[in-house]
Amino acid sequence: MTVDKSAIRDAATVIVLRDRHEKPSILMGQRGAAAAFMPNKFVFPGGAVDPDDARVPLATPLPKICHQRLADQAPDGLQTALAAAAIRELWEETGLILGVPGQWPGPAPQDWASFAERGFLPSAHPLRFVFRAVTPPGRPRRFDARFFLVDADAIANDPDDFSQASDELSHLQWIRLDQARDFDLPFITEVVLAEVEARVTDPEPPASVPFFLNNEEASLFQRLKGRPMPETG
Repeated sequence: MTVDKSAIRDAATVIVLRDRHEKPSILMGQRGAAAAFMPNKFVFPGGAVDPDDARVPLATPLPKICHQRLADQAPDGLQTALAAAAIRELWEETGLILGVPGQWPGPAPQDWASFAERGFLPSAHPLRFVFRAVTPPGRPRRFDARFFLVDADAIANDPDDFSQASDELSHLQWIRLDQARDFDLPFITEVVLAEVEARVTDPEPPASVPFFLNNEEASLFQRLKGRPMPETG
């Protein structure tokens, strides 16, 4: 079957923030020169949702307000898949584990096998949904990307150990937030950085989430506010 690579795919991106109260830094890496999407650019870890992500057991769920906002204009169940994809991409591209010790209830999907072998279950509660953007038309790849902010304190292993990372990103490093714009960044990453800077001192989900929508007619900047969700349990 031929895959339409120009179709918009759901995707998740992870912004790991370290030392937020001192000299905040973020984790980034450089895409290869031959990459079809954003070659040579410094980016956050992330990628498209895989079919198996929807059935991955999460040890802890997303914060309720983040779960609700992710449901906007999305099919039911995509919230779990997006959270799982964020955790999987972080593991694959950096070797960092966002999870808690635990045994999987059955065999892990192939793309999750190496994560499960470490004895962890993915944990979504530390993720904060902070931005959404759709790739403009005309690009070789298009994504409906949801950006998640997570504090480095939630990482279960050594945040400086990238030995388990794939080769998709090179030059993985912690970059001072106030120096990030000195690197070769995609336009949307620069926009997201402004939102991260506004969130540095506040670990809670934002009051609203910016949504940068690009379509054939125009580029629109909206905000996803959501409605308060009742507490249960």
